[in-house]
Amino acid sequence: MTGKYFFTSLTRISDLDEGRFSVEPLPRREWETGDYVVGEIISAPNRLSRVELATGRMVEVVEEDLVVGAFGVRYATLEAVGGWQGVGLDRRMEALTSAGIFGRSTSRSALLPPLLSLLYKGHVSAGGRKATMTAYVPPAPEVQFELPVVLLVGTSMSAGKTTTARVIIRQLKKLGLNVLAAKLTGAGRYRDILSMQDAGADYIFDFVDAGLPSTVVPEDEYRAALRNLFSRMAAVEADVLVAEVGASPLEPYNGATAIEELGDNVRCAVLAASDPYAVTGVTTAFGSRPNLVTGLATSTDAGIELVEKLSGIRALNILDRNSYPKLRAVLQDTLGL
Repeated sequence: MTGKYFFTSLTRISDLDEGRFSVEPLPRREWETGDYVVGEIISAPNRLSRVELATGRMVEVVEEDLVVGAFGVRYATLEAVGGWQGVGLDRRMEALTSAGIFGRSTSRSALLPPLLSLLYKGHVSAGGRKATMTAYVPPAPEVQFELPVVLLVGTSMSAGKTTTARVIIRQLKKLGLNVLAAKLTGAGRYRDILSMQDAGADYIFDFVDAGLPSTVVPEDEYRAALRNLFSRMAAVEADVLVAEVGASPLEPYNGATAIEELGDNVRCAVLAASDPYAVTGVTTAFGSRPNLVTGLATSTDAGIELVEKLSGIRALNILDRNSYPKLRAVLQDTLGL
């Protein structure tokens, strides 16, 4: 097969970039979530004609380039919905994320240009067998995870969770703590947790490390992957975990399951809200109150006042440096520092 290979960030847990693999089309009955597959670019360039490499770097791809990604499912409220199950006899598929989740979209925001289109060329075969994400996950004996947790949840995607996580990490580092940062649910994208590392996190993990392209999988499968991840995270020398639950806990990404698994380890819960009214919606639907509200809803004094009036929960604009002493006070109080 000719053409240049691009290895998306979903391949970062593998050694496929070393080139010891072949590409073989497999019958549909053998397709599964997490399979590594190769797609040939067949669409004209647009602003979505870029993929995230295993290093986290974004690179533009053009027609006839070969991209290595993985079958998965995405269920984004503001962008695109789809999965590998929708790929038909024509073998056409799309990059549902720049990180390399491949499938066929069933719904797309009118604000997005057409997704990057690919033609399925085959499954990646390594060592004489189908290459899958889970095959590259090291086994880990189940260990009780006991770190205190600062939990980030959102009212939707793009509400400000990762931005809030970065600010919180910086404040925890100023308090002299070793910080572990993790994204526990969502659709695989390396640059989110890399940005947490840039903010000062000493260790970073996400569900891709546990072999999942996204966390839209059956609950029992997700729990098994998450417990493997917790066991591996328990082995690092950290004082606190900053954990982001992608999207919102009410979406089919297993956010509620992740929060349940964290249990009493959660000492501080922060809700990143897209608007003030969404705060009451999520807290009512999910049945819990965060310690703090941040995100787009707190961009102005008017937003902060409305959040606090509607919900009775403290709100901070964490992009305003004047809020940092108040944020540190919340962290010190909830974490018992």
